[in-house]
Amino acid sequence: MTTPPLWTVADMAAAMAAQRSGPLPDSIVGLSIDSRTCSAGEAFFAILGDRLDGHDFVAKALANGAALAVVSAARRGEFPADAPLLVVLDVLEGLRNLARAARARSPARIVAVTGSVGKTSTKEALRIALRADGETHASTASFNNHWGVPLSLARLPETARYAVFEIGMNHAGEITPLVAMVRPHVAIVTTVEPVHLEFFPDVAAIADAKAEIFTGLEPGGAAVINRDNPHYERLKRRAGAAGVKRIVSFGEHPKADARLVKYALQDDGSTVEASILGTLADYRIGAPGRHFVLNSLAVLAAASLAGADLALAALALAEQRPATGRGTRTDLFIGDGRALLIDESYNANPTSMAAALAVLGRAPLGARGRRIAVLGDMLELGAAGAELHRGLVDAVAASTIDLVFCAGPLMRALWDALPAERRGGWAANSEELEPQVLASVHPGDAVMVKGSLGSRMGPIVKALARRYPAPAASDDLPVRG
Repeated sequence: MTTPPLWTVADMAAAMAAQRSGPLPDSIVGLSIDSRTCSAGEAFFAILGDRLDGHDFVAKALANGAALAVVSAARRGEFPADAPLLVVLDVLEGLRNLARAARARSPARIVAVTGSVGKTSTKEALRIALRADGETHASTASFNNHWGVPLSLARLPETARYAVFEIGMNHAGEITPLVAMVRPHVAIVTTVEPVHLEFFPDVAAIADAKAEIFTGLEPGGAAVINRDNPHYERLKRRAGAAGVKRIVSFGEHPKADARLVKYALQDDGSTVEASILGTLADYRIGAPGRHFVLNSLAVLAAASLAGADLALAALALAEQRPATGRGTRTDLFIGDGRALLIDESYNANPTSMAAALAVLGRAPLGARGRRIAVLGDMLELGAAGAELHRGLVDAVAASTIDLVFCAGPLMRALWDALPAERRGGWAANSEELEPQVLASVHPGDAVMVKGSLGSRMGPIVKALARRYPAPAASDDLPVRG
């Protein structure tokens, strides 16, 4: 099947005020900023990043089949005269201009998501819920920063009925220019928690930064806010100050507009009964954890506000699965038995760590199995870092975790607070902790690995998968335990 054009080159050039150079195609089918994954027929944007300059990879992108490259005028002389190029003053600003053009031409109903925790999973749940009612475009992975948002927006097809964008920040003022491009009809704040405290004086300041998302709402748009969060009233006031007239709350609070009535957690998902803007909905979520249950209320409220069919959206949530590094599950084959590996290694903060420990606490075990948490430092917590790590001891106890392995200087605070019988091992970093973990996993265990990206817990997940791979295909695989 032929991929439909995303942009004509004429429209791209006009949107970016670009000069055309070399033999150019009539249209392109996609946009890329990574020469390694740039596909045939796509436009490669040579963005200057923190470590690398995309101009150094233009030749590779074109060799891989890119239809053209977008380069800066200052670097044009480095490429052959017959190279297919669109030349702009600044490549990132060119991408932003293309994103604005995509938004201007789109008839889609748009939802934007921010929050201290749960942005990506909520965005993915919205993708699933909305596509049950029509063509839906959504950000890839966690493309939620100064280049990820414009790239995701510029990829918005003109034919999409709905679109979902994740917007992140770790400093005040970062959301405002991004939401001004996206101009959503619905804006969600999942929650406000002590995340990125290194860059803020307190959590109230984080709430104010998250509330910037309301400044870009389209006239008549709606704000969806967590009623259970202690900063609800602050967020509500900020939304009102931004001119938002429709403010919708979600949570367990008895006055929440999208209210949780009851739910049942299982190790592979949850069943939920909720009142969504006055309509009763019974549905199943295909991802385990109470945090998915609560955020589903925001998802269904937003879907309804965007004009989607609520029944179809609720039914579709059974398809939701944890994203890579955010709760994905793999069997480890150890001798004649199995252990369960839960990969939460993508990132961590105190709230998501407690949620992940709660999920581990419900994970199935085999005979003589143990629940094992392998935890790396949670970063960007500022002066409160040691205290917040130490405070995880309560979540460990509440989730009946049997053994805890800790990596990093901040996790030493948790290690010191743990009772002796729950101490699995501590090391200065994940590389040194890895052999301790590999040697400790037994058949029947459930192992969860989590930490901030900078604590590098992902390699432990990969090492476990390599050490205990699935056997060759067989009709008689062993059961876990």
